[in-house]
Amino acid sequence: MDLRGVKNWKLKLRYGRAKTQFRHFTVLADGDVTEANADLKTQVGPAFFGMSVWASDSDEAIDMAQVIGKHLGFACTRNIHVYDTEPAEPPGDEPRGYNLNFTPYERD
Repeated sequence: MDLRGVKNWKLKLRYGRAKTQFRHFTVLADGDVTEANADLKTQVGPAFFGMSVWASDSDEAIDMAQVIGKHLGFACTRNIHVYDTEPAEPPGDEPRGYNLNFTPYERD
C-alpha cells in the first residue's frame, strides 16, 4: 500500500489500519567513492554511505545499498551494517531508498 500523502501514516501502520509488505531499515556501508558526484558533493576516496530503506528484509536492504551505491559511484568494499529504524517517510508500493548520505573519512 502506497502511504505517501496519507495523513497520520505512522499511526495507521502502528495500529494496523494500514499494512505494508516492507520493513524499515537504515543501512551504513563502508567503502570508496569511485567517481565524484557534483549533485551529492562527493569526492573520490574512502567514505561511509548511509541511506534509509523500505525493503522486504535486511538482505534486500543490503542489495539496495550496493546497487544504488554503485549507480552513484560508490563501491561497498568493507562492512555493511543494517539497523531496524523508525521511518521518516511512508512506504510505497515498491522497495525504495531515501535520505542518501555520504560521509568521507581518512583511512589509516
